[in-house]
Amino acid sequence: MRIITRRRLREFGEQHPDAITPLDDWYRIVKRAQYRTPQDVKEQFGSASFIGGTVTVFNIAGNKYRLVVNMRYDWQTVFVMHLFTHEEYDEWNKGRR
Repeated sequence: MRIITRRRLREFGEQHPDAITPLDDWYRIVKRAQYRTPQDVKEQFGSASFIGGTVTVFNIAGNKYRLVVNMRYDWQTVFVMHLFTHEEYDEWNKGRR
């Protein structure tokens, strides 16, 4: 998968150093993958959640952080949308309901 953009992951890691290694691990795994369906993602990331058509939420660092991406299976591209602490994600998600 092509990931746009890694810069957001790095910037978040600067603010939250304990997220650097888990985000790097996520990046390496997803970059090598060829997901065709959400089920493919779920097989590799059992805690992934799917909201809306192509929006996927990953738990990072033991669910301390949340990574929200738009996964375009047809383009084999992942767009990094948001990175949150768990508390920030809850607030953001509350506003989506």
